[in-house]
Amino acid sequence: MTELVAVAVFLVAYVLIATEWVHRVVVVLGAAGLLLTLRVVTGTDAFHSEEFGIDWNVIFLLFGMMVIVGVLKHTGLFGFIAIWSAKKAGGRPFRILVMLVLLTAAASALLDNVTTVLLMVPVTLLICERLGITPAPFLIAQVMASNIGGTATLIGDPPNIIIASEAGLSYFEFLVNLAPVVAVTMIVFIALVRVLFRKSLTFDPERAAALMALDEKEALQRGPLLNRSLWVLGGVTAGFALHGWLHYEPSVVALLGAGVLLLISGRNPEIFFRDVEWQTLVFFVGLFIMVGALVKTGVVGRLADAALDATDGSIFAGSMLLLSVSAVLSGVVDNIPYVATMAPLVTALIAGLPDAANADVLWWSLALGADYGGNLTAIGASANVVVLGLAERAGSRIRFLEFFKYGAVVTLVSMVIATAYVWIRYFPIAS
Repeated sequence: MTELVAVAVFLVAYVLIATEWVHRVVVVLGAAGLLLTLRVVTGTDAFHSEEFGIDWNVIFLLFGMMVIVGVLKHTGLFGFIAIWSAKKAGGRPFRILVMLVLLTAAASALLDNVTTVLLMVPVTLLICERLGITPAPFLIAQVMASNIGGTATLIGDPPNIIIASEAGLSYFEFLVNLAPVVAVTMIVFIALVRVLFRKSLTFDPERAAALMALDEKEALQRGPLLNRSLWVLGGVTAGFALHGWLHYEPSVVALLGAGVLLLISGRNPEIFFRDVEWQTLVFFVGLFIMVGALVKTGVVGRLADAALDATDGSIFAGSMLLLSVSAVLSGVVDNIPYVATMAPLVTALIAGLPDAANADVLWWSLALGADYGGNLTAIGASANVVVLGLAERAGSRIRFLEFFKYGAVVTLVSMVIATAYVWIRYFPIAS
């Protein structure tokens, strides 16, 4: 009975989010409250369970980085980067888009995709405002690039951290196995966005000329706050890169950085808290409770088990199935809880294989499917939700179906590339 209730509540909530008949924060809070009231999940499940509850690591990682970004906004750094990058691209929208997409993908691999979009979106909004163009295509392309670029490393996308922890894989192993396919995907993606967003990439010579006449240095507010912010951001970045050796969660690094920066900023912290995307954080809380109900009642597990049972002990079949199933389910239920549910099942599957020594390809298939699948819908990945929240706050709301229209195409093309890569690299005889 509880399984049916969990599915029904999730489906109704999903329809309301997709159609936007009710604001998405209201939907997830109402759904979460209903599931708690009906005891499909308990308060202990929702707030204390690592398996069924809210992923507080994600919540506090977002909060910490939102505070840091809020401080950085007061230094004029985003205005400086926006004007500088737009001038380097000659004020031409497509060149700017390519530059922003490449910067976002590279930064997502080095930091993580959520942190990257928090840093890059304010820059994008400023550029679009200066050029008088709609920011939606730029933001959609950027968040998709962040999900693709973040796939390349252990820390680039939260699902990769979960996989690395479960499978005992290193940063170098992720880089060697996933960076090549990410590079190919990014090349194709840049060509794809040229086609998908061609109507929005109109060049206005007058606005471009006005932008080229600006001095980016005037936007920068030099002083102690800028220097201190850059030092803290550098320390947080190093902490993310070394988290495997330091054994601190990214959320701990982000919170420590935010606390130190607030302490040394010399200003009232209230002015920085105004830039925190509270609605986005609340949305994640409700979403985690909804998905936790599906996990607790066994819905996600049943789907995963059925998919894995269909492999019949074949590593090749398991890889292909993991790629396709992960892409679809990650796009629907968010790739973080999906991978958290799948990781133990993949471990069990590998243990039962006759050739388990060569079964790491299953982990790469899970990572590619989940990370690339995060581009399918507006709630498929944490970075997507963050960008939608930032866009709405800036008055440039991106609708669920608008995102899906582009996300379906990008995910399909990305998965074709990922499938061909896994097939050719790991199963050359079968190919």
